Amino acid sequence: MDSIIPLGQKNTLAEYMILSCADNRPPMLPKDLYDSWKSRMELYMQNKEIGRMILESVENSPLIWPTIEENKVTRTKKYVELSTIEKIQADCDMKATNIILQGTTLTKQERECKLYNAFDKFSHIKRESLHKYYLRFTQLINDMNIYKMKLEQFQVNTKFLNSLPPEWCKFVTDVKLVKDLHTTNYDQLDAYLEQHELHANEVRIMRESNQDPLALVANH
Repeated sequence: MDSIIPLGQKNTLAEYMILSCADNRPPMLPKDLYDSWKSRMELYMQNKEIGRMILESVENSPLIWPTIEENKVTRTKKYVELSTIEKIQADCDMKATNIILQGTTLTKQERECKLYNAFDKFSHIKRESLHKYYLRFTQLINDMNIYKMKLEQFQVNTKFLNSLPPEWCKFVTDVKLVKDLHTTNYDQLDAYLEQHELHANEVRIMRESNQDPLALVANH
C-alpha cells in the first residue's frame, strides 16, 4: 500500500526536487515568506559550482579588493592582478550578486503591476484642488518612469483629463479642442486648466446646491 503524502508536502518535495537541478534561474522571492526563500536560495547556491564559496560571499560580505602601491600611489588592484584565489572569490561575489538580483525580479514585476493598476484606477479625490491632483498624478508618472514603463503621451494626457470630476467637463472639452494630446504634455494641460479652476469650483457648488451649473457656465 502506497503511503499517502498530504498535498502540501507533495508541493514542497516537488519544489526541492526542481531546486536541486535548477541551473537556469534561482527561486523567486515570496513577498511575505523570507525564511522560506532564504532556505531555498541557500540550497540553490550550494548546488552551483563552487557553491560553498558563493554562499560564503553572501554570508561574509564580498571580497575587499586588495591594493597595490604604484609610483608612490596606492590603488585598487585590477582583476588581472589578483591572485588565483582572489579571482575565484571575485567571481563568486559576482555570481552571488546576480543570483540574488534574479531572485528578486518578481518584486519589480509586482511593483510594475501595482503601478499599472494605480494608473488605471487613478481618479480625482472629492474637493481636491487641481494642484494636489496634478502633484499626485505627477508622482505616479514619475514612479512609472523610474521603472521605464512605457506609456504613450496621448494615453497619459487622456488619463489626466478624463479623471477630473464633472465640474471640469466643459473646460476639459475646451482644452481638448485647443491642444494636440499627441504632442502636448499634461503640465501644459494643467497650466491651461488652472485658469478656470475658480469657475469649476463655482459649478461644483451650484451642482451641490441643486442649481443649474450649465447656466452658470453660460453666464461666464
